[in-house]
Amino acid sequence: MKGNILTVVSVNISEARGTVKKPVPVIHLGEKGIEGDAHAGHWHRQVSILGEESIQRFGKELGRIPGPGEFAENITTKGVELGETLPLDRIISENTELEITQIGKKCHGTGCAIYNETGNCVMPKEGVFARVIRGGKVKAGDRMEYVPRLYRYLVITLSDRASTGEYDDRSGPAIKRFLEGHFGLLKRGIRTDNVIMPDDKVKLRDLLERSCRGQYDFIITTGGTGVGVRDICPDVIRPMLDKEIPGIMEMIRVKYGAGKPNALLSRGVAGLMGSAFVYTLPGSVRAVNEYMTEIVKTMDHLLYMYHGIDAH
Repeated sequence: MKGNILTVVSVNISEARGTVKKPVPVIHLGEKGIEGDAHAGHWHRQVSILGEESIQRFGKELGRIPGPGEFAENITTKGVELGETLPLDRIISENTELEITQIGKKCHGTGCAIYNETGNCVMPKEGVFARVIRGGKVKAGDRMEYVPRLYRYLVITLSDRASTGEYDDRSGPAIKRFLEGHFGLLKRGIRTDNVIMPDDKVKLRDLLERSCRGQYDFIITTGGTGVGVRDICPDVIRPMLDKEIPGIMEMIRVKYGAGKPNALLSRGVAGLMGSAFVYTLPGSVRAVNEYMTEIVKTMDHLLYMYHGIDAH
């Protein structure tokens, strides 16, 4: 990614899907997408965007440089390698805001007028699709900012002794290291806040109520999932969930419990609370690494589902 500023090279529309779009002086973004364009509607692919960088590369294979709109993109840009963006990233101008929902798409081959005319198509590999968050006008020469999505995490360590400084918290930092390592490889930006607190029902409930209403995407607790008198974490969290997601914790218990039966004794739960996904992990570093290995596999898809993005 060379930079975060895009310049609009051309804006283009067509009245039928699968056809070359024609440049126009200005497009109007509304709640259904671009007024007068065939792809407008209440769905996640309202606006298509393609970078001049991709067009130039593809033009060398084609033997000519295709013009704006030839690959059915609504907005032709330059300045950012759009193929390196990710769903839920945003493209923002002074007047408009778009949320990226899909990178690439299935190519229809000879059933597509674009493919028949050009002999190939770059949109399935490097085209970007978006939906309108804030409507307005877009025209050639406009400058837009690419804003990567930041994943926001709250890690809560539940431990009477760690909260008083009797011993160092090791499981909370282990979660943070795991997240930074995993999402660093995926080039996802993350922000992680850590809290250490005693095994106190009232304090835990108060913290969760403050944190699950848009402040964080994910809340991960560690500790308090056993059967001891002070193991209160699942008992507090389960009634607060709007939607429980039992499969992930059931699979983890079965997978690791097959070799270590004690793993079956964890009462951890997972689910959606407000706008945050919540997971309750055991308190050992080994268990944290086992649980996080499985949990991170579904995090992207959970967010896409929650935000109405069809990423199957």
